[in-house]
Amino acid sequence: MCGRFVSASPPDELAKYFGALEPDGGLEPNFNVAPTNEVYVVRANDENRQISRLRWGLVPFWAKDLKIGSKMINARAETVAEKPAFRTSYRRRRCVIPADGFYEWAKVDGQKAKQPFFIHRHDGEPIVFAGLWERWRPRLEDGKTIDEEAEPVETCTILTTTPNKTMEAIHNRMPVLLAPSVWDDWLAPDSDPDHISSLMVPAPDDLLDLYPISTAVNNVKNKGDHLIDPLPDLPATADRSIS
Repeated sequence: MCGRFVSASPPDELAKYFGALEPDGGLEPNFNVAPTNEVYVVRANDENRQISRLRWGLVPFWAKDLKIGSKMINARAETVAEKPAFRTSYRRRRCVIPADGFYEWAKVDGQKAKQPFFIHRHDGEPIVFAGLWERWRPRLEDGKTIDEEAEPVETCTILTTTPNKTMEAIHNRMPVLLAPSVWDDWLAPDSDPDHISSLMVPAPDDLLDLYPISTAVNNVKNKGDHLIDPLPDLPATADRSIS
């Protein structure tokens, strides 16, 4: 899974990188993005790409309230086309979510607590997660009728798949990462479903680097860049069977 990540690049740099329009207002650099935080999302319309700010944790349009979103931060590539919570977004509302890196935790021999690792691209380029988005509105007092006049809440989720060789040393899942050459295909609502399915594969084995970091990242209140400072290397004995 992908439960925490880094979003520190300013919106003007992201707009240039994606060839997109900037969002209406930026976010503070966040080295510990957690579920329900606002994140940058890139979507496409008929004329251009647009960077928006969405809440992380997808809330299906049929949900009674926002609470479900905290459990919907990831969607499995193998089942996303069938799961009721994701299948409509998967068909019609795909997006990409930029990050400067992400975190995973692994068991290490001789260490009681799980060890956090920071994962980033080997070449220093932004990581681009495959994502889905949804628009949700609260319901009226009857609990059934959607309040069409209420301000909508837009939310998103990150797709995950099986790990590549780099990630399998510490975890049994990894986020789906998309290369620039397939962004347009992923974002277009009319792309061939079989082609879209073929994009949800592990990243190349040489794309990512990882290293151990302080357990300070475990506390979501910690948001600074010190969180990605490396610790001395640990033995390569991580247990990939963790959840």
